Amino acid sequence: MQIKFLLAAFLGVSTLSACSQVGSATRWIEPYRIDVRQGNYVDQETVAKLKKGMTRDQVRFILGTPLVVDMYRTNRWDYVYIFSPGRGEPEKRQLSVFFEADVLSQVQGDVQATSADTPSNPEEPKSRVIDIDGKNTKSSFFGF
Repeated sequence: MQIKFLLAAFLGVSTLSACSQVGSATRWIEPYRIDVRQGNYVDQETVAKLKKGMTRDQVRFILGTPLVVDMYRTNRWDYVYIFSPGRGEPEKRQLSVFFEADVLSQVQGDVQATSADTPSNPEEPKSRVIDIDGKNTKSSFFGF
């Protein structure tokens, strides 16, 4: 009888001591958090394909359907991209495309078009207005 009592007491004490260690073990265990991507992903290479004078259909073909189209300002399309990693700071990109007489006139946003002949200077502040030129503008939608 005494052995059963000692065995039960030993199991009870060892169980309680194990439970007190669970709190210290769980601080290293964290749940998995997925990466969440929302919106239109637009990079510098894609923005470099835009040329002044492109039609709305040509811009939609290059950038995709805009995430935000304001029904009161039909001359502006907004492309918004948010990447929220499971751990860390979220990344947000915003690009606005402006039209005049249904042709591309201006592009503004966080994404910049870079060319190979222009060296990038990281110390120089980035302009939010992207200069697009009318060179090499194709008259056909598919560039023929």
